[in-house]
Amino acid sequence: MKYPPNNAVPADAAARKAFEPVICYPVDKLPIYDPATFAKARDTMTLVDQVTVEPRDAKVFHVPKGHIFRIGCPGASQVGDLNLWNADNIKERFFSGKTRALYGTHVSTGDQLMSNMPFLRPIATITYDTLDWYGWDEFGGSVHDVIGTRCDPYTNAYLTGGEYHYCCHSNLTRALADYTGMSLEAAEPYVHDVLNVFMCSGFTPDTRQYFIKASPVRAGDYLELFAEIDLLGGLSACPGGDCSSGHSSDDAACAPLTVEIYRPASGSLPNWQSPTCSRYSGSHGV
Repeated sequence: MKYPPNNAVPADAAARKAFEPVICYPVDKLPIYDPATFAKARDTMTLVDQVTVEPRDAKVFHVPKGHIFRIGCPGASQVGDLNLWNADNIKERFFSGKTRALYGTHVSTGDQLMSNMPFLRPIATITYDTLDWYGWDEFGGSVHDVIGTRCDPYTNAYLTGGEYHYCCHSNLTRALADYTGMSLEAAEPYVHDVLNVFMCSGFTPDTRQYFIKASPVRAGDYLELFAEIDLLGGLSACPGGDCSSGHSSDDAACAPLTVEIYRPASGSLPNWQSPTCSRYSGSHGV
């Protein structure tokens, strides 16, 4: 709590706090990630496309199902905000909240990125992470979070009264509109809470507020994902640069990011099947 409590501590306070926590969504019955499933695909894959995302901008790219894509840091330290959509129906998109509930506040190799309801299925699997060594630091920070929603011009205007047009939300809106031919107004509602790639973040121990800090990403690092369905990806090179100081301005030093798309060799994924949408009937008790 951020403010002093108004109420006295009850006599049974210790007993009320002593209950053991219960994992809300146990994942022990989900398929266990097996690196061997993707080993041959990773060994035989061929680069088929590459996209450069310029600082304070975003790009949308297509990844066919069964392909692998790498988000890379080619130079100076830089974080990126990632959106994912079903390439055939952008109403289905990455659901950071359910991903967080299933896999935790930060994701890495073996974790899957879930789509929104009513579709609710894995749409991408993280197959390699060069920053998996980081773990948790002394501040409670870790890398690749699904906590932060994305920097946006509305929060910036609310907090500062000013206008800034190159927040990740705006970058992704422009990129999606440009790729699809939609107007900005039509594209904006499809921009959603992100996977903060390379972001180092956590919650402060006293107020439990979201914090960011300098990213440990360096040139040559990458996050690799496998497309479980046909995907459109949107990646913004955050105006916060490595997020060592702030965001939503032109103050930080920013650098490009890259996206490399790879096609595994035919027959290299014999046991893989693209996941189907949720089996729930949708009747909602009616």
